[in-house]
Parts: sequence; C-alpha cells; structure tokens
Amino acid sequence: MGAIIAAVIVGAIIGALARLVMPGKQDISILMTVILGIIGGLAGSWIWHALGGSDTKGIDWIALIIGIICAAVLIGIYTSLTGRKQVTR
Repeated sequence: MGAIIAAVIVGAIIGALARLVMPGKQDISILMTVILGIIGGLAGSWIWHALGGSDTKGIDWIALIIGIICAAVLIGIYTSLTGRKQVTR
C-alpha cells in the first residue's frame, strides 16, 4: 500500500514539473496529470536503467529528469489527441 501512495505522490510531482516545463497552458485535469506523471516516471526510470544507469542511494536525479521529459511528451500527446487547444500567454 505504501508503494502505491508513493507512486501517486511522485507521479503528481513529476506531472506538475512536466507541465511547468511545457510552453503554454495545458487544459487537463489533475487526475490526468498524476496518471501521466506516474507513467512518465516509470518510463524514465526504465529508460535510465536500460541505458545502464545504476541504482543510487536517495533520489536518482537523472531518472527523475528523464521521467519529467517522458511525462511532458505524454502530456503533449494527450492534449493533441483530446483536441484541447493550448493557450499561450
């Protein structure tokens, strides 16, 4: 149960950071942000370990950055598929 709660919290953080690095405003729900953040975080961790990244004690910053990039790509794909327009500031 603790792993699920941790995945949701980390997914929310990664999803929020991914939305911050993307230009414009993304019109998606918080739930979808968390889901795409979780998927992006898992994909980033998998990619980092597939490239030969080693386990670290504490926060694995490279896997986190790759996860944010993956989540940003997923958010971009989601917004383009749902037909919601991005509003630039």
